[in-house]
Amino acid sequence: MRSKAWRIRWWEAYTAHNGGGMNNNPSPGNKAGSLTTILEKSLSASAKGGRYTLQAVYEYAEQVKDHGFVYMDTSGHDPVAATGQVAGGANLIAFTTGRGSAFGCKPAPSLKLATNSDIYRRMMDDMDINCGDILDGVSLEEKGKEIFETLLRVASGEHAKSEDLGYGDLEFVPWHVGAVM
Repeated sequence: MRSKAWRIRWWEAYTAHNGGGMNNNPSPGNKAGSLTTILEKSLSASAKGGRYTLQAVYEYAEQVKDHGFVYMDTSGHDPVAATGQVAGGANLIAFTTGRGSAFGCKPAPSLKLATNSDIYRRMMDDMDINCGDILDGVSLEEKGKEIFETLLRVASGEHAKSEDLGYGDLEFVPWHVGAVM
């Protein structure tokens, strides 16, 4: 098994080849949300994995064979990332959004988790779960149970809101050659 540092070395070479660097945040939306670097965003994203041991790291669209907590190295562009995950075998997407990404990724149902109550209130027709209510006193245990039960219902045939809205028909977007970070 390769060391986990191999993906960092790959990204350093990839960004340098495309005239970029890993010391900035290329997303205007992330900057507007007060994130200063892509590293800062990555550190917060890594917390979403909880305390579980990382079992494996996969390249983009590589078939996932391990069980448990695994990571697929994808672009930060939402449709491109989800496309890679579906190509790797995902049959349900749990997508967190703090800025209200209107998103779906057929053929996999895309469950959207609003990370703040303002986005949830403004986009109730498109957001499946409000995670912002944790700041209002909902416990992590309660929220985790709600997310788990919703995932089970959607995996059993209940529609995610993006499916009811028809999102996803045009969002199967493979990673193209060039800088997409």
